[in-house]
Amino acid sequence: MRVPPARSRGYAETMRFLLSLLVALIVALGGVMLLAFISARADPIVRRADVALPGWPAGAAPVRVVLVSDVHIGSAAMTPDRLTRIVGQINALSPDLVVLAGDFVFGHDPAPAAEMAEMLVEPLSGLRARLGVVATLGNHDHWTQPALIRRALERAHITVLENQAVVRGPLAVGGVGDLFSHHADLRATMAAVEALPGARVMVTHSPDLASSLPPDLTLLLAGHTHCGQVVLPFLGPVSEVAQPRYRCGMVREGGRTTVVTGGLGTSGAPFRLGAPPDLWLLTLGPAAQGP
Repeated sequence: MRVPPARSRGYAETMRFLLSLLVALIVALGGVMLLAFISARADPIVRRADVALPGWPAGAAPVRVVLVSDVHIGSAAMTPDRLTRIVGQINALSPDLVVLAGDFVFGHDPAPAAEMAEMLVEPLSGLRARLGVVATLGNHDHWTQPALIRRALERAHITVLENQAVVRGPLAVGGVGDLFSHHADLRATMAAVEALPGARVMVTHSPDLASSLPPDLTLLLAGHTHCGQVVLPFLGPVSEVAQPRYRCGMVREGGRTTVVTGGLGTSGAPFRLGAPPDLWLLTLGPAAQGP
């Protein structure tokens, strides 16, 4: 049976419309992916805050601390050249202390981790801070080659803390092992911090540790979450964290401040959407004294 000409024309027009719609959707999706890739490789936003700490040594000047996390070297979003550029950006902030909160490498496979660890050394050797650079390892570091990554960081003159503590100027800095990969020993870290003079600061990779901290520990610096990495309008992050209140930014609870950086690199696909790379410049100083 022959199809009437009018019906045939209507069918053809419908197919042309559907094809045009499909092409438009593909172009739009490609544009969003390109934008997300460009965002993932952008220079990090510098977020700034002042934090007052109890136990500040008398007469000690405030300290400028840069918090950085989730480098994920080896991904399409993080090359040595990009990391070198970010190191220059950090140095331009004139920090007294740089804190690196873990996840230096990309992926879960130990095989390429040695090459990734080597890629860290030259860029991170360029960090300049009066009180030095301290670091903790993250889950991706522990899943791959933690010993090699630690040695690479030490070659870059970075002090790696694994449930240990050090004095840096007026600060007693404790580095807790990664909670997500079951390397955290909070009791050992607290004992190490309490044995040192200075205002106490805790550093770790996963911010979920915050709910386990004693009340007299008033500042935690962390990363891990990428602030969601891909956050869709009206829908929120594609992947969620165990404790959503610690997903991103500065969280004040009672007397404690938790600062969660969105990090520099990416995990999985090299895309960021609604969660740009960032780092924090924190000015730490004495708490106000009561009358």
